[in-house]
Amino acid sequence: MDFLANENIPLASSNLLIEKGHNVTHIRQTYSGITDREIIAYSNAKNRIIITLDSDYGELIFKHGLRPSCGVIYLRINNYDPQYPAQLLLDNFISSDLHLSNTLTVFTESGIRQRKY
Repeated sequence: MDFLANENIPLASSNLLIEKGHNVTHIRQTYSGITDREIIAYSNAKNRIIITLDSDYGELIFKHGLRPSCGVIYLRINNYDPQYPAQLLLDNFISSDLHLSNTLTVFTESGIRQRKY
């Protein structure tokens, strides 16, 4: 899968996803400081799934009508080591039949929720 990691995703998680064979662009390394709207535009242009720890994406999608075509994965987690976000994703990619396009997917320690847009 091709991902676009938001600036708040630890670089260690981005690197772990890359080690496991995923194509990851990290905003901090390429376009540090761009807005969430610019991140959505970039993800649409490059066909990448956004990974974020930022809850604002739900509002951007459902209130403001922005549509990241490949989807958004919002990680709602607290107090974690730098590789934990990637490990949470990897563990759930293996055990779940997820359809991410045009979907806000929320990962928590207790499960996954998805909402189509």
